[in-house]
Amino acid sequence: MAPYSLLVTRLQKALGVRQYHVASVLCQRAKVAMSHFEPNEYIHYDLLEKNINIVRKRLNRPLTLSEKIVYGHLDDPASQEIERGKSYLRLRPDRVAMQDATAQMAMLQFISSGLSKVAVPSTIHCDHLIEAQVGGEKDLRRAKDINQEVYNFLATAGAKYGVGFWKPGSGIIHQIILENYAYPGVLLIGTDSHTPNGGGLGGICIGVGGADAVDVMAGIPWELKCPKVIGVKLTGSLSGWSSPKDVILKVAGILTVKGGTGAIVEYHGPGVDSISCTGEEGGQATWPLPCAGPDGSPVGSRSGMATICNMGAEIGATTSVFPYNHRMKKYLSKTGREDIANLADEFKDHLVPDPGCHYDQLIEINLSELKPHINGPFTPDLAHPVAEVGKVAEKEGWPLDIRVGLIGSCTNSSYEDMGRSAAVAKQALAHGLKCKSQFTITPGSEQIRATIERDGYAQILRDLGGIVLANACGPCIGQWDRKDIKKGEKNTIVTSYNRNFTGRNDANPETHAFVTSPEIVTALAIAGTLKFNPETDYLTGTDGKKFRLEAPDADELPKGEFDPGQDTYQHPPKDSSGQHVDVSPTSQRLQLLEPFDKWDGKDLEDLQILIKVKGKCTTDHISAAGPWLKFRGHLDNISNNLLIGAINIENGKANSVRNAVTQEFGPVPDTARYYKKHGIRWVVIGDENYGEGSSREHAALEPRHLGGRAIITKSFARIHETNLKKQGLLPLTFADPADYNKIHPVDKLTIQGLKDFTPGKPLKCIIKHPNGTQETILLNHTFNETQIEWFRAGSALNRMKELQQ
Repeated sequence: MAPYSLLVTRLQKALGVRQYHVASVLCQRAKVAMSHFEPNEYIHYDLLEKNINIVRKRLNRPLTLSEKIVYGHLDDPASQEIERGKSYLRLRPDRVAMQDATAQMAMLQFISSGLSKVAVPSTIHCDHLIEAQVGGEKDLRRAKDINQEVYNFLATAGAKYGVGFWKPGSGIIHQIILENYAYPGVLLIGTDSHTPNGGGLGGICIGVGGADAVDVMAGIPWELKCPKVIGVKLTGSLSGWSSPKDVILKVAGILTVKGGTGAIVEYHGPGVDSISCTGEEGGQATWPLPCAGPDGSPVGSRSGMATICNMGAEIGATTSVFPYNHRMKKYLSKTGREDIANLADEFKDHLVPDPGCHYDQLIEINLSELKPHINGPFTPDLAHPVAEVGKVAEKEGWPLDIRVGLIGSCTNSSYEDMGRSAAVAKQALAHGLKCKSQFTITPGSEQIRATIERDGYAQILRDLGGIVLANACGPCIGQWDRKDIKKGEKNTIVTSYNRNFTGRNDANPETHAFVTSPEIVTALAIAGTLKFNPETDYLTGTDGKKFRLEAPDADELPKGEFDPGQDTYQHPPKDSSGQHVDVSPTSQRLQLLEPFDKWDGKDLEDLQILIKVKGKCTTDHISAAGPWLKFRGHLDNISNNLLIGAINIENGKANSVRNAVTQEFGPVPDTARYYKKHGIRWVVIGDENYGEGSSREHAALEPRHLGGRAIITKSFARIHETNLKKQGLLPLTFADPADYNKIHPVDKLTIQGLKDFTPGKPLKCIIKHPNGTQETILLNHTFNETQIEWFRAGSALNRMKELQQ
C-alpha cells in the first residue's frame, strides 16, 4: 500500500481545503465487508499490514507471501517466537468453514463448551451426505429425506450459535468459499482437508479437525507449527492438452504424498504472472500482474490456481497459495466483490512475495514442457504422462477398459472446467460419437449448475451420455450407489477428483481409480480405454472417417453474469434466545458428547497392541466414509468402523486382529470394545505418514472413545497428528524408524516419562515380549506446553472448560 502520507496528499487534492475529511474517507475506504452475508464483519488489511511490518523489522529479511499472511495474523507479532518448522504460532484466523459431515462433531463439541455464540464468522455447508444414484434432483430429494434429522440439527445449531447455514443442494464447501468468502490475504480454517482450495484466490486456507475449529469459534488463538515454505517456480506457459491440473499432478509425483508435510507450497514465477511481470531481474513487479502466458493460455486462471491448491492436500502440505493478480481481481468482480478487489489493489504489496525471499525448498516446472498427466491407481502421487499410462497399465495388469469417467468435484468443477469438457464433447458429437464409458458430471455449486445449464454446457455433456449429479461431493468421497459392478470386481475408473485411495470412491478395493484433468477424463470416456492419447490418437466417427480431438478451449468466466440459481443460504437470526437445538437420546445419527477421562498421573503400563498396521493407513482406512457418513454425529455408532480398512501385519488381512485374551481373530472395532469393557488400554502401531488424507477427526475420536491411549508410528500426517493431540491421545514416533520392526502384535508396551512430560524430551517405551524378554526404545513427540495440558486434562475441550472455570 502507498504510504499514509501519500494517501493523505492525494485525498487532500481530491477534497480541496476540507482536510478534516481525510481520516473519515480513509476509514470509509477501509470498511469493506468480508462477504455480502456478513455486512458488519470487515477485512482488516490495515492490521495485516501493521503485523507484517512488525515481523519484517524483527526478522530483518524479505518475506514470502505465505509468511506475510500467516505472520500477519499472529496474536502477538511483537513477541511471538518465529522459526520455520519448529516454533508454534498463535494465530487469529478470519473465519471458519465446516462441511456437514465434520460440522456435526464440531458443533457438538461447541455445544459442550457452554459458549453462547461463535466469536468469528463461521459457516456450515451441506455437501457430504448426498449419495449419487440416478441424478441431481432425485438424489437431492432423497438426501433431504434420509438426512432430515442431521440437517435440522445443523440448521438449528447454526441459528442458535450464530453460524451461517448453506442448505443441501447449495454446492461443495470449497466452491462456495471461492464464490463468497475467500479473498486475497484471508486466513481461513475449514474442517475439510481440501480447504486449501481457497489459495487459488490468494488466501491461506488450511484444513483442520473440528476441535481446532471449536477453538477458533470460541475466540481462542489457534496454534500451528510454523510452516516451512516450499517454492514452486513456474516458467513458460501451458498449451495444447496440458492444464493446471497437470501442474499439481507433476508436483505430487515429485514430492510424494508426504513431501509437503509441515510446509506451505507457494507458487510464483513468470509462469504464473507472465514473463513480463517484472521490469528487470529482481525488480519490483508491475501492476496489474498479467497471468496468461504469451500464447494467451490460462496459465494462472482462477479455477486453475484453485485446482492446484486444492490437490496440494495430497502431498501433505499445510496449504498452497498463489500471489494476487489481475485474474483474481476479475473473478472477485465477477462474483460481486469488486469492493474487495479494489481494496486488495491498495494493499497489493502485502499480497505478493517480497523480491529475494527465501524458500526452504525450490522446485521449478517449465509449463511449456509439461505434458498431460494421469495419476494412480490407489495413490495420488503415482504420476504418469497420459501418453504412457496405457503401456504401464498393460505391464502392471491394470484393467484398460474404463468403466466410468467422472468429472467435477471440489478440485475441478469451475465454469472453465465444464466449458473445456463441453468443448471436447462437442467434437465427438459432431462425428456422431458418445461416451463408451459411463459418464457423470458434478457441478461445484448451485451457481455453477445454473450457469452451465443456461449456457448450454450441461446439455452438451448430457448429449454425450453424461448424467448431471447433485451439487455435492458425491462419488469423490464415496457417496456413490454404484450398480455397474460387484464388489471385488477388478475395474478402472478415471476422475477429475483429487484422491484415489483404495475403495475411496465406491468401497470396492479392486477399483483402479486414476485422477487427471476434466478434459482428459472426457476424452478417455469417449474412447473407453486407458490406451487412448488424445494428443496423437484418432477416433472413428459414425461415418467411418477418422478424426483427432483438438485441444479444448473455453472461457474462464461467463461472458454475462453468473446465474446464482436458487437461494440456498440461511442467515443466523439476530436474536437466537428462543432457538432450541434438540438431540434425541434415542437417535442413531446424533449423540451428545461425554467428556473423556483425565490422565491419571501415571505412566501407561502394559498397553495391549490392538493392531500393527502394514503400509499405507489413511484416514479412510481408520474411519471409512461412504455409508458410514450417516453416523458422523454419533460417536459410538461410527466407532464401529474403527480401522476396518487397515491391513494387519500379522495376517495380511483387513479388519481381522487377534484378541490377546481369547486368542481369537475378529473385527478391529469388536476387539477394541472388548478391551475397553475389560479395562485393557491399548495402542496402535503404524507405518509412514499415518493418517494422511481427510481432516476427519473421527479418526482420532474413535480410538479415544474405544480405550486407545497412544498411536506409535514412523511418521504422521499433519492434521491427524493434531487431531489425536486434541482428543487426549499420544501421537508418538519412533526415534529410530527401524524400531517399528522390534514390536510384534503379541507384545505389550509401557510408555514411561509422562510425569516429566516436557516439549522436546523423548519418552521411553519398554517392549515386553511374551517370552519374558524386554527391549527399550525411545519415542519422539511434537507436543508443546499447551498440547501437554490437553493430554493431562483428557482433551483440548476439557482443558478449555478448566480455563473457563
